[in-house]
Amino acid sequence: MSAPNKYIGQVSDVQSGAAFDEALLASYLEARVKGFRGPLSVRQFEGGQSNPTYLLITPDAKYVMRRKPPGVLLKSAHAVDREYRITKALFEQDFPVPEPLHLCDDESVIGTMFYVMRHVDGRVFWDCRMPDLNREDRGKLYDSANETLARLHCTDYAAIGLSDYGRPGNYFERQIARWSGQYEASRTMDVPAMDRLIEWLPQHIPADDGRSSIIHGDYSFHNLLIHPAEPRVSAVIDWELSTIGHPLGDLMYHCMEWYRPPGIDERGTLSDADLEALGIPTLERYIERYSERTGIRVGTSDLAFYRAFNLFRVAAILQGVAGRIRDGIVTAKNAQQVVARIEPIANAAWNEAQRAEMG
Repeated sequence: MSAPNKYIGQVSDVQSGAAFDEALLASYLEARVKGFRGPLSVRQFEGGQSNPTYLLITPDAKYVMRRKPPGVLLKSAHAVDREYRITKALFEQDFPVPEPLHLCDDESVIGTMFYVMRHVDGRVFWDCRMPDLNREDRGKLYDSANETLARLHCTDYAAIGLSDYGRPGNYFERQIARWSGQYEASRTMDVPAMDRLIEWLPQHIPADDGRSSIIHGDYSFHNLLIHPAEPRVSAVIDWELSTIGHPLGDLMYHCMEWYRPPGIDERGTLSDADLEALGIPTLERYIERYSERTGIRVGTSDLAFYRAFNLFRVAAILQGVAGRIRDGIVTAKNAQQVVARIEPIANAAWNEAQRAEMG
């Protein structure tokens, strides 16, 4: 695999299968979003395998639109209305998210449900080693990501109107069942490691300690907008997989930067990096800093399970992409390359499961 790109977030012409009546959209938004005035120019963000995302450019401002993709969709997937709801609740708490401006469930406007948010300037790092940063700024940025996640997990979700946003308790059991089901529904090939994991994971869930919090579900640097000039998080984006769940599921997914095997992801990995030279904390220190901020302790005996679970979950999500290719719904130019990652990631997850068995 070639060296990872440093950044993502580029825009290009709207793909043919994702186009819509731009004049109709402009007219609709002018009547509903304060200050929105055409003419409107539309570009589409590259990458992303789920909800098509667009940059809306007007003479006075920029906006971002997220929509459901067209076609037959898996149950509970692509819930842009949930994204809008949670970002609105968090924005009102001064949590760093783009300001949500309008949700439209009228499919006659652009063909599917969508919402519009204010555009936030920032950098999106793809390479987890962030080669353009100096050692000091790299360390500060990782700490900002840690602080932001800890703040999210300490937010009282009931107090901000999200008590019904998800079901507390039995998070891992429910997640394993969900992603096993979605994997089966979109299965396009046999992956023996996935079949073994579907059987193994439910039998090895750590004891439920009763904790629950808002979890992002895809908290990684590709979903963090970094301030254009400072090493800090300006906004957290892409809340499609957010729910109420166990915070350690979210934390250990984010920590995949440290345990992702080399050669299976374009973002690279820290597993074979000289962390001291980079100014990036060790996984142990990063988890410790999170614990200091939240009061949540991570049992070392459970780490292999969390790693296996999160790698399994990623493989299942990517299998959903394969299913959309099978069904003729492709929302990214590199979708075929993404599909090729499913089996290696599943094998890595099974290796973690075996490591857990060995203690």
